Amino acid sequence: MCGRYYRRSDKQRIAEAFHLGTLDDIPLEAAPSYNIAPTTMQPAIRNNRDTGEREMVAMRWGMVPNFAKSLADFKGFSTINAKAETLLSKPLWRVPFHRRRCLIPADGFYEWKRLDEKTKQPYAFALRSGETFAFGGVWDAWKDPATEDWLQSFSIITTDPNELTATVHDRMPVILKPSDYDRWLDRADAEQPPTDLLRPYVAAEMTAHQVDPRVGSVSNNELGLCAPWTCPPNSR
Repeated sequence: MCGRYYRRSDKQRIAEAFHLGTLDDIPLEAAPSYNIAPTTMQPAIRNNRDTGEREMVAMRWGMVPNFAKSLADFKGFSTINAKAETLLSKPLWRVPFHRRRCLIPADGFYEWKRLDEKTKQPYAFALRSGETFAFGGVWDAWKDPATEDWLQSFSIITTDPNELTATVHDRMPVILKPSDYDRWLDRADAEQPPTDLLRPYVAAEMTAHQVDPRVGSVSNNELGLCAPWTCPPNSR
């Protein structure tokens, strides 16, 4: 599961990292955020249906499928993550995976390691290079029948852990290499989705460290949350 991530990059840095071109027509602030939680609006990158060029749009984290009658349909049912193993078998994910894939810009993600029955220690995972990267995601658009407003939303795909993340959690988000972005976003061949990219990222190219347990509260959101943290003596 990936239930929290962080992004140091603002709109300009995202545009540069993902070769988006001009930002004049992007209605999105995309300020850095160090404790990104589900249901918030976040930048996502996809190919424009008409031009085929990459575009950045604001989407809600937690996919609402186009067949939903209301947001209440998914109360108590989490769609923040989509398991790689069920993308082709479950109707909820099948069409988005074939036709609506996206990139979710990030600089790192958090996972919690259970220490005992009452205590979990959060860890931050990032690329050793320190570069902004992308989770593989799927998205959909839902029209609210009451207001006729459109809501675009996404899910982050998860897969088996690599050797590093396995020390903390049994899942990890799919992280894509820049060389695979074009193929991931391509809408031309909807019959052959890139299932070979749904693999664990190379552990040797990642880092991990403990972070302040305050990251567990979504009300905390400052730079220090993703910095290395040492547990104070006798705090457990």
